[in-house]
Amino acid sequence: MTDISIIRKPRVREKTGYSNSTIHRLEKAGLFPRRIKLGPRACGYLESEIDLWIRQRVQESRKGGNHGHD
Repeated sequence: MTDISIIRKPRVREKTGYSNSTIHRLEKAGLFPRRIKLGPRACGYLESEIDLWIRQRVQESRKGGNHGHD
């Protein structure tokens, strides 16, 4: 079985560079991995899903050349 790592919101913010409100807005719109409820007042995210989401953003930004950047 693969190791499953759950990370909390501060680490998600660190990895993505996004604020809490941006993460919440993207998640609500279905454009960001969904959080996992860990308890009555705690939630986290699967690190593998966050990492995949980041890799997909990188791939999308690389499509179609350098977009005018050298």
